[in-house]
Amino acid sequence: MRQSLRDKAVSVCNEKIAKKGEAVGLSFYAFFANKNENPDLLMEAAEWWIKTHRLDHFEKATKIHAMITSGR
Repeated sequence: MRQSLRDKAVSVCNEKIAKKGEAVGLSFYAFFANKNENPDLLMEAAEWWIKTHRLDHFEKATKIHAMITSGR
């Protein structure tokens, strides 16, 4: 996953955790606006989430944050 997407994902995770607590879940769609402005980036996130790590549709933001910051 490219660094700009990693940075965005970490930011979104931090935001969600701060607003809703450590039990909050999210999907990779949370990293994007409701418009499909960058389909290549969306597919990159989907591949990381679904194909590479075989994650469920919703995962805890703390889990995703930890995975990304550890370099996975």
